[in-house]
Amino acid sequence: MPPRFASDTTSALPLHVIAEDGLGAWTADQPDAVQNWIAAQGFTGGLGQALAIPAADGSVMMALAGYGTAASRKRGRFHLASAAARLPKGVYKIASGLPDDQQAVEALGWLLASYSFDRYKTQTPMAAELVAPKAVTTFEVEALAAGECLTRDLINTPASDMGPPDLEQAARDLAGAHGAKIKVITGDALLEQNLPMIHTVGRAADRAPRLIDMRWGDTGPTLTLVGKGVCFDTGGLNLKPGASMGLMKKDMGGAAAVLGLAHMIMATGRKLQLRVLIPAVENAVSGNAFRPQDILTSRKGLTVEINNTDAEGRLVLADALALADEEKPDQIISMATLTGAARVAVGPDLAPYFSDDAGFVTALETAAAAQADPVWRLPFHDPYEAMIEPGIADLDNAPKGGFAGCITAALFLRRFVTDSRYAHFDIYGWQPAAAPARPKGGIGQATRALYAALDGILAP
Repeated sequence: MPPRFASDTTSALPLHVIAEDGLGAWTADQPDAVQNWIAAQGFTGGLGQALAIPAADGSVMMALAGYGTAASRKRGRFHLASAAARLPKGVYKIASGLPDDQQAVEALGWLLASYSFDRYKTQTPMAAELVAPKAVTTFEVEALAAGECLTRDLINTPASDMGPPDLEQAARDLAGAHGAKIKVITGDALLEQNLPMIHTVGRAADRAPRLIDMRWGDTGPTLTLVGKGVCFDTGGLNLKPGASMGLMKKDMGGAAAVLGLAHMIMATGRKLQLRVLIPAVENAVSGNAFRPQDILTSRKGLTVEINNTDAEGRLVLADALALADEEKPDQIISMATLTGAARVAVGPDLAPYFSDDAGFVTALETAAAAQADPVWRLPFHDPYEAMIEPGIADLDNAPKGGFAGCITAALFLRRFVTDSRYAHFDIYGWQPAAAPARPKGGIGQATRALYAALDGILAP
């Protein structure tokens, strides 16, 4: 079940959020017994500290959550989530200390802290529940949490249970929940409908490649999301070494992200016309796998020389982007776990993105800060265009040299969008070590920021 705020609020315990520099003033107004308990337990208001305060009969009468200092808060996000995980079982209501402008993001963090991936093993749920703060739009925060948890579940599921047919079923389930329309082009039908590169990348796998096409909404601006759905990436004939293959169940993280974002949009009834395109494939090894030095012809007619079969994500995205661009939507956004170069550039926590639209950039970065969903802009650097032009074909899928790999990948994708505003996100989709509200494993990136920025992004 997606995380929700507490439904039974009658017995909610007051939770006081206390920064280190505010502890003295707060305790000065408390009875001696409370002051003595706080001192005995060593509570200082440090970030992430939690303390239950007993009544005379031994029951919990209230609780404290440490909010640290301004400096310590800058080093992380979702500050109440750490305290929430340490509180005893109960329902809590924020009584003081949390500014109104932080209530939505901290409440979201609390909900996300309750996430656990329990498909294969029973997990112990977080004991503490939260009453929605007054400054929070409850249904919206719950929709954001549910969308994020959908993304996490999809990424965390191994390829044995999350191949192209399973990803299709996840999209069908989402469409059914929201009354969206969906169609899927599978196998050789991809060739018949001029989606040749999706077919080529996925043809070597036992589970057929496909293009998932979901639509929702009939009024408002038009938004098309394109998510990379490589359900497992062996690297193809340019086989990845074992260490590099270990996390490749997450190579459909772009698809998981756009489905999570789609849930946020549909669950909150945003006034727009949404289309979601997911090329779902496995990059496998067999006798009919595509080869280095092959030249492929894309839906758009551009030819692509294959210099590394492990640079397959941009190939399947290219056909989907060309299809998206034919309708000339107001905005196309692609999301993909595309390049290791992006991770080298900004690490796992930031979501690098590419856009030449000043309005898009302003709207996104303002929303990212408010949503604790960090992004970082990288350039569509035109002088690097020559690096993706091999001479024997229009485009090179894996330029030699190793420089600017995430930029050249973005430039490659941009060639397939000529009539629409376009932005590309090269996400990691994985939390390498547990952090507040973010357990180790699959993670959404930039989706909450995009959701919050939609009005600005889609403005004429």
